[in-house]
Amino acid sequence: MTSSGADTTPSPEATAALRRVLLLMILLNAFATPLMLSSANVALPSIATDLSLDAVILAWVPMAYLMASTIFVLIFGRIADSVGRKRIFLFGTAAVVVSSVYAAFAVNSTMLLSARFLQGVSAAMLYATQMALVTSAFPAKERGKMIGLVVSCIYVGLSAGPLLGGYVIDLLGWRAAFLLQVPLALVVLALGVFKVQGEWRGRTRVPFDLPGAIGWAISIVLFCVGVSRLPALSGLLILSASAVSFTLFLRHARRSANPIWDVNLFFNNRVFTVSNLVSLLMYSATYAIVVLMSLYLQTLQGLSATSAGMVLMIQPIIMAALAPVTGRLSDRVEPRILATAGITITTMGLFLLSRLDADSSLLYVIGSLVMTGSGFSLFSPPNVNAIMSSVSDEHAGTASGAVATTRLLGQLNSMVLVTLALALMMGNTPISPETYPDLAQAVELSFSIGVALCVPAIVLSLLRGRVHPRQHAADKPQHPTHKHPTHKQ
Repeated sequence: MTSSGADTTPSPEATAALRRVLLLMILLNAFATPLMLSSANVALPSIATDLSLDAVILAWVPMAYLMASTIFVLIFGRIADSVGRKRIFLFGTAAVVVSSVYAAFAVNSTMLLSARFLQGVSAAMLYATQMALVTSAFPAKERGKMIGLVVSCIYVGLSAGPLLGGYVIDLLGWRAAFLLQVPLALVVLALGVFKVQGEWRGRTRVPFDLPGAIGWAISIVLFCVGVSRLPALSGLLILSASAVSFTLFLRHARRSANPIWDVNLFFNNRVFTVSNLVSLLMYSATYAIVVLMSLYLQTLQGLSATSAGMVLMIQPIIMAALAPVTGRLSDRVEPRILATAGITITTMGLFLLSRLDADSSLLYVIGSLVMTGSGFSLFSPPNVNAIMSSVSDEHAGTASGAVATTRLLGQLNSMVLVTLALALMMGNTPISPETYPDLAQAVELSFSIGVALCVPAIVLSLLRGRVHPRQHAADKPQHPTHKHPTHKQ
């Protein structure tokens, strides 16, 4: 860590105290952001009714957020390596507060979608920096444990969001769901400004890759717009343009001296590459669960927002409970073994969800969510540990950006698949009792695609390679060697 002032080496006690406050700041925000995200998903049926949104436009409410986050997470990951990871983290926290208030006062679909886009831009600053801060501030032997804590807080936020969101939606309306995290975000800002001194950044500053950033943004926007217009011919043409744009982006990134996304790392590091690809497939298969189940429970099952929230919180509660355990375990057991077992369990849960219909019992729903939650918590922390442990600290920001980017791309793909399923089964019609059978078919199709995506993820996860060095029984435990910035005040 570097900061202005005299070049002194802090005492172990001071370093430990700084790490505790930094970790608290990260954990609070890791809880607050998904709290807002999951509570907003519970609000979707109420938003559709209040603003008279059809099924495809409604799908854009979460997709606009994900599209913006996917576009900007790479940009802010690179900027954070140069100007400081804590600085970008705090800017993102402040921006989330402002954009959330804007979303709460939306009066039409245009205003709401623009607010969601701005929320996504703000959240991208957090996604690009939180894992990089953890990797930079803590030694390698503690990394899995700290990553597990961060992931656990994310899942606690995801689990609290449906319950708290459902309650405030029933009590105050859907607008209140966008304001749940604001008080916590203000506490994070206070901690970061007044208690966490100094800054973490990369060791060298590089020029910003503006052409690469523009090419990446164009590719993502065209992809989202194209899918939302399928099966029309214009959708196919826009998707073709997206493919061309993405190809040009990759070509530029491979040739550029300082690309916005160092894709060469994917060609030179097997563990890094395969772990990110597995993450992409898993999030593509699973992210839509919360959105689909929110619609399913409140329409086909007729539950209130509060009751639906109580069911939806089961999956992330399982994740929150198991993530710290699997994170610590991945410091000793090969991540590929844990992650592959998690993918297999998740696949079984998705298969059960693909069999849902309007007459399915809540016990069946709960059992399916317990299975998917258990599987994903066994997958996620070990997979992140594998990615971050496969690179040096010099590339921590890039690796953290890759973790966030593949996750967001997967989440975006998942919502794109939902949007496509809704467009094919329902078209531009509102969700109503007359269209409930079509909605049920869209839910079944989406979960079936998720099962299909998990199959190659299992194979790739097994083939990713080792993270921990091989050792004989008489050897002392070893950990991957990484260099970390020293703390100077």
